[in-house]
Formats: sequence, C-alpha cells, structure tokens
Amino acid sequence: MKKVIQKTKVGLLYATAHAAHYRAKDLPEALQLYRDVIRAYPDTLESGYARSQIQNIVSDVVPKQALFDAQVELALVHVTHDSLPNVAAHPFGPLLEDSQEGIS
Repeated sequence: MKKVIQKTKVGLLYATAHAAHYRAKDLPEALQLYRDVIRAYPDTLESGYARSQIQNIVSDVVPKQALFDAQVELALVHVTHDSLPNVAAHPFGPLLEDSQEGIS
C-alpha cells in the first residue's frame, strides 16, 4: 500500500527528503532532510516515515558489525552514566538528540 503524503509543509519537506533519497541518491542530503522533518514536526506521520527511512539508510550503508559496535557503545554509556549527560559530545550525538524523548 502506497503512503499518501498530504500537501502540507511537513508533507512537502518529507517528499523533498524522499526525492533526495531515492531519485537523486543524495544520502547526506536525504538524512539531513529526514532529520529536519523529525525535528520540526515530531508528532506527525511523516516524522515516523522519516525515522523509518533513516533506519533504511543506516541498514544499507553501515556494516552490521559497525552498527552492532555502536549499539554496544551506546548501551555502555547509558549503563555507566545512567543517561547521556552531554549527547552532543558523543560520536553519535547528533543522531541521538532526535531520539532522546523515547529513551528512559
């Protein structure tokens, strides 16, 4: 089933990100635009779609071992510090800032 994106600001931003991702194959631009969707419109369907697309890109470009190692490192930070006191200083900080709401 095809997703229907409405002609709203968030819909147009998501469509631009999707075009950068799939038509232009400009992954850095697509990642930035998807993050913009998530930051600017966190409670929308498009935000959920953007998160899924970021996960798709990660799965396609990051070797599985590197992804696993990053997840272990992130878990160790949480276990050791019980939180991320300075997310921006962490190597994955920019990506983690968007997802901190769901982290307990």
